[in-house]
Amino acid sequence: KYQLKNPFSYNALMNLLIFGYFAAFFTAVSFLPQAIKTVKTRQTAGLSLLTYLFLFLGSLSWFIYGFYLTDYPLMITNSLTTIFTGIILYLIFSERNSKYN
Repeated sequence: KYQLKNPFSYNALMNLLIFGYFAAFFTAVSFLPQAIKTVKTRQTAGLSLLTYLFLFLGSLSWFIYGFYLTDYPLMITNSLTTIFTGIILYLIFSERNSKYN
């Protein structure tokens, strides 16, 4: 699946995969503080609906792409990011819907 210029460079490949898992972890976890804060406070007035909508759709698309490539770092990152941004989106829609009812 992954090919490097030097096919005998197993260590380089492993380092690249480890780097991918670190990137996946930090990217996915970056949305967690906002999701926790939004769930606790239920305050969404300062959050951009379009930003979170695009983030949700983008991370969902990246997850599907990673699924077809069987790229685990890509799938892990974007499944978590999709969940966290989905929670925030749900709260944004719920809060804005309750204002109009």
